[in-house]
Amino acid sequence: MADQIFAHPRLAAIYDVLDPDRGDLEAYAAIAVELGARTVLDVGCGTGTFALLLSGRGIDVTGVDPAGASLDVARAKPGAERVRWIHGDATGLPPMRADLATMTANVAQAIAEPDDWAGTLRGIHDALRPGGHVVFETRDPVKQAWLGWNREATHRVVEIDGVGAVETWTDLIDVSGPLVTFRGTWVFAADGQVLTSDSTLRFRERDEVEAVLAGSGYAVKEVREAPDRPGLEFVFLAQRLED
Repeated sequence: MADQIFAHPRLAAIYDVLDPDRGDLEAYAAIAVELGARTVLDVGCGTGTFALLLSGRGIDVTGVDPAGASLDVARAKPGAERVRWIHGDATGLPPMRADLATMTANVAQAIAEPDDWAGTLRGIHDALRPGGHVVFETRDPVKQAWLGWNREATHRVVEIDGVGAVETWTDLIDVSGPLVTFRGTWVFAADGQVLTSDSTLRFRERDEVEAVLAGSGYAVKEVREAPDRPGLEFVFLAQRLED
C-alpha cells in the first residue's frame, strides 16, 4: 500500500509544491539520452513529474504507481495524455519491451520488504527488452541520512495558492537495522486539519544491491554518485541479460 503522503488526495495535491526542486531528474533524463532510450518505464512515477519531462522530449513513457491520488494529479497535468498511466506496481505490468526502467528519488528504498524488492526487480526485468537497462538510486547507509530527519531541521510553513498556509515537519520514529521509519506531519491553517504519514525506507549496502540484481537477471554496468547528493547515494545502472 502507498504511504498517505502519496495516497491521500489532499497531500498528493500539494506534493509538488512542497518538493519543487527536482533537479535530480535531469540526471536521469541524461541517462535516457546516453542509452538512446526511446521507451521508458517509470516505476513509482508519483505525480508524474519525471514521466512528463521525458514525454515532453519525445520519449514513449509508461508511468506506474500504487497511489491513485498521485496518479490523479499526474493525469490532470498538461501533456498527461502522452503518457500511459498504470495504477499498480511493477509486479503486475502488461507486456512491454522498454529500453529503460527508472526508479527515482526514494522509490527503490520505499520497497522495503525483501520479497517485494525481488518481485519488483523481476517485474522490471520482464518489462525490459533483452539488453534494456534499469537505473535507480539508494542512499549509502554509512552516511546515516536519518539523523537530520527531525522537527528542528525540517520544520517550515509554506503558503500555497488556493490552499493557504501549510505547516510541515518530519520526525524520526524508529531505526531497526536497515529499516528507518519516519513520520511527516502537515497542518492546514485554512481549517486546522492535521494529516500524518508514516514511511519506512530500507537502507541497503552496495554489495547487497549488487547481489540481488545479479540474482534477478541483471549485470551491473556502473555505480555512480547521485549528482544532487554527492557522496551520499549510489546510483545503480544495470542491464537486463539475455534470457
